[in-house]
Amino acid sequence: MTTATRKPWHGVMVATALPYHDDLTVDHDTFADHVRWLVDNGCAGVMPNGSLGEYQSLTDEERSRVLRTAVAAMPEGGSVVPGVSAYSSITARRWAEDAAEAGAGAVLLLPPNAYRADERIVVAHYAEVAKAGLPIVAYNNPHDTRVDLTPSLLARLHGEGHIAAVKEFSGDVRRIYQIGELAPGLDVLIGADDVALELGIAGAVGWVAGYPNALPQVCVRMYEASVAGDLATALPLYRLLHPLLRWDSKTEFVQAIKLSMDIVGRRGGPCRPPRLPLTSEQEALVRKATEQVVAALDSDPALAEQA
Repeated sequence: MTTATRKPWHGVMVATALPYHDDLTVDHDTFADHVRWLVDNGCAGVMPNGSLGEYQSLTDEERSRVLRTAVAAMPEGGSVVPGVSAYSSITARRWAEDAAEAGAGAVLLLPPNAYRADERIVVAHYAEVAKAGLPIVAYNNPHDTRVDLTPSLLARLHGEGHIAAVKEFSGDVRRIYQIGELAPGLDVLIGADDVALELGIAGAVGWVAGYPNALPQVCVRMYEASVAGDLATALPLYRLLHPLLRWDSKTEFVQAIKLSMDIVGRRGGPCRPPRLPLTSEQEALVRKATEQVVAALDSDPALAEQA
């Protein structure tokens, strides 16, 4: 797929972690460098202001500036698709309008998540945010929102023109087939790192990815091989990465990915409260898995070539 035909959410779109200074103010210079580094290492773009970017802990001014930092830093050909989720549909629409003004190509949007919304409310929510004029990537995360964007509901949202794609984080790898049957024009993006291979070979056109924050080249190679059906390349890389990838579906995913970034020489750093540092046991597991991936790539010429 050429850059000219690639939609803003296609390919490996990194849900960016956000670096802070020691006083927990946003380190925009380091973040800008991180955005450039990710695209230089094969990623298609970034999705700032998602849960991995700790958007809930940012002020309105910080959130808007993070978006603009990403847009300004993005190399030619890359794309920025920010998260615009909020408790209020009107607020989420305003964030989508801010994204359009900043130059983003699309937005990522959770369903209403202040309470368990019914289908009528979910449809109205997406219709409201769609008024901003940017394509919407719906984000299905029923574990955290308690609202499930089922294949039939996604088909309705797509049929009514409210969404163009979905980040599928349910963990149920069977759903992509039913989505394809009910809404054949809806793009499905891998939403969780630990089902990347399964959804890649099933027809996903993008990966909203966490662990490329630390290991972009090997993650991109695994994704590209999986969507190409090249299991001889994809499966060994997936097995190597999976002890790390499964952290993306754990409560401590932000801390784990930031620690892996620190280990490989990127700035991950601390999280803002209420997130706490990993326990010593959790840190040991993440450190061991990260170091094993790095050592394997350094020592195995075949793996290194694939990555």
